[in-house]
Amino acid sequence: MNPTTINPAPPSEIPAAPARCSIAALRKFCMAALAATGVSQRDAEVAADVLVTTDAWGVFTHGTKSLAGYLRRLKGGGLRATAQPTIVSERPGWAVVDGQSALGMIPSVMAMDLAIAKAQTQGIAYVGVRNSCHFGAAGYYAWLAARAGLIGIAMANDIPSVTAPGARGKITGSNPIAYAVPAGRHPPMMLDMAISTVAGGKVYAARTLGQPIPDNWIVDGDGRPTRDPSVFPQAGALQPFAGHKGYGLALLIESLSGILTGGAVSRGIGSWMQGDPTQPTLHAAAFLAIDTALVMPAAEFAQRVDAFIDEIHAAPKADGAERIFVPGEKEWDHYKRATAAGIDLPADVVASLREAAGLAGIEFLSSF
Repeated sequence: MNPTTINPAPPSEIPAAPARCSIAALRKFCMAALAATGVSQRDAEVAADVLVTTDAWGVFTHGTKSLAGYLRRLKGGGLRATAQPTIVSERPGWAVVDGQSALGMIPSVMAMDLAIAKAQTQGIAYVGVRNSCHFGAAGYYAWLAARAGLIGIAMANDIPSVTAPGARGKITGSNPIAYAVPAGRHPPMMLDMAISTVAGGKVYAARTLGQPIPDNWIVDGDGRPTRDPSVFPQAGALQPFAGHKGYGLALLIESLSGILTGGAVSRGIGSWMQGDPTQPTLHAAAFLAIDTALVMPAAEFAQRVDAFIDEIHAAPKADGAERIFVPGEKEWDHYKRATAAGIDLPADVVASLREAAGLAGIEFLSSF
């Protein structure tokens, strides 16, 4: 990727196509775009690492594709480029952080780092965040804990976009939750999921690409399952996974993220994608860390996790199956390939990055 190459035509007039770029080049581009809208170098580094790592895992719905949306909010003022999140209350095992309408990644990384530090003395810690924004992939923050040798859990609330059993409209947010469990020989076990059957970003991606979706992803305005992604989010709603189970989990996440932090809840949250870019979205989040080394020796815990993963890998396989995956293994396999050969960005991500370049007034990275 060559940062000195400028496309001769406006981004909207250039057809997007899949492209490959290095992790370093993509991170540099994201940092430049954020810096151009007034974000400090430190905060730009934090946000860029969250987004690019997510792409390197192959989770393109929550990576750099979101950059253009963040830039619109930074330019509009709904996100404050120079905001400094603050701790508003704390005790040895917990804290609450006010995000001050900063980029969602900034208070979120701060919160998980704080949860890790507290857990290393208390065994377990909770840090909630209020007055934040969309924070990208929840798995990134859970992984921060696992990277430090702790079990990490991250979650956040969102605008209502998911229906509930018996409802005909939106009741809860898609409310992501993620965990990461450190291992020894193996990479951390890691799961990142929304409480909906799929994240809304996947519906948006299908709509952008003109593709139909499975009929268990969303319902239309009358509460009927549909394969047409164009009805969401104006009239339709996402379906909760496993019906009442996903719905019930959404309420737990809302309780820990929005209610316990004193933050916004449900319809008090603004849309970071379609909402007024001059207004804060007031998202809330929660982060938990567990230091296993205070419960048993770290080496013993890692050995037990490795043995558990080995047992799963060795389990009998169904006909046609070559491998039984542990959550996170596909992402780590993708990350290894991305580190060695670059990230293969889908066309919709490339188009969004081109838009981001235009919003930031910087050169688009066109030579991959």
